Order: sequence, then C-alpha cells, then structure tokens
Amino acid sequence: MTNGRIIGRIVVLLFLILILTGAGLLWFDYLNVIDARSVTGPAAHALRGVPLIGRMIPSGDPRAQPFPHDEDFINLDAERLAVRMEALELRNMELQRMEQDIEGRWLQIEQIVQELDLRQNALDEQANSFNALLTDAEIRARTVERNAINMTNMPPQRAVGILQAMDDQDVIDVFRKTDELAEAGGTMSIVPFWLSLMEPQRAADLSRKMVARPFALN
Repeated sequence: MTNGRIIGRIVVLLFLILILTGAGLLWFDYLNVIDARSVTGPAAHALRGVPLIGRMIPSGDPRAQPFPHDEDFINLDAERLAVRMEALELRNMELQRMEQDIEGRWLQIEQIVQELDLRQNALDEQANSFNALLTDAEIRARTVERNAINMTNMPPQRAVGILQAMDDQDVIDVFRKTDELAEAGGTMSIVPFWLSLMEPQRAADLSRKMVARPFALN
C-alpha cells in the first residue's frame, strides 16, 4: 500500500510538471521567445491519441486566438476622440452660423435706428420750421392788429397817407383786422371811408383783391 501511494504521488507530480512545462512553453511561444510548436508538436500529436489527454490539448496555434492589445484600446480611444472632435466641429459651425445671423440682424437694427434718427431729425426740422412760421404769423398778426388800432384812432387823411405807402397785401390785412375789431366792438368800420379817400384805381384794386382772396392773412 505504501509503495502504491508513493507511485501515485509521483505520477501526479509528473503530470503537474508536464502541465506547468506545457503552459510555460505556450507562454514563451506567445511572447515569441521560443517556437513551442517545434518542441510540442510531435508530443501533442501523440497525446491527442489518448482519449482523456487529447480533449485537454487545444487544437491549432494558441497565438491565433484573439487577444486584445494596447493598440486596440488606442484605436478605440482615437475613434471616440474623432467622434467628439466631429461633434465639436459641428457645434462650432452652428455657433458661427448663429453669430453671423446675429451680426446680420444687428446691422439691420443699426440701419433701422439710423433711418429712424434721420426721420426724427427731419420731423424736428419740420416742427422747428412750423413753429417758426407760427411765430412769424403771430408776430405779423399782432403787428397788423396794432396798426389797425393805431390807424383807426388817427385822422383818416393821415391813416390813408400811411396806407398808400404800404403794399397791397399789407393794406388788405389792415382792412380785414379793422373790420374784425369794429364788428367785435359793435361799431361801423372805417374801411369804406379810407377807400373813398384813396386814389380810385388803388381803391378798386384793393377791393377786387379783398374779394378774390378774403382770407389772405390766415
């Protein structure tokens, strides 16, 4: 019994040694240190004939089995980086397009603002001109009213002498204002008497113009 156990242990140890040796050969062969096929080829071919051991021996070249390398990981990272770079490029192009759109709209807004400023300046000029015309008209109206009051209060001959030296439109304005003041005061207007004291031709011309343009002062 003792000898049988010793022989069994020896067989197991030899079997383990063979396994470790085969594994070492395969590893060195994978590392390209040695060519294990020239060493293990005949033995493996012989052992494949044994039913139990043949199933344990892999067929083919173990170096042909796929094994991930560092290059595979590098290529995968490169692909991911390329995808991210492409996405960033697309985002950058989109941002550039949006920036161009904003710049275009900003230019349009600036152009509209300039046009509005020009229109506002034109309106201001028109308002200033209109105010100036109103001021001139008010000044003229007050002047005409003052002349009408002064001439009404002076002797008719003197008033007619002053009227004779004035332009037709100025005389017509004084006549109208004199008529308005007389009507407002409930008195007779002195304008017909002034016309009777003027030269007939001048009086006729003034009367005709007053009828043709009854609202010249306004």
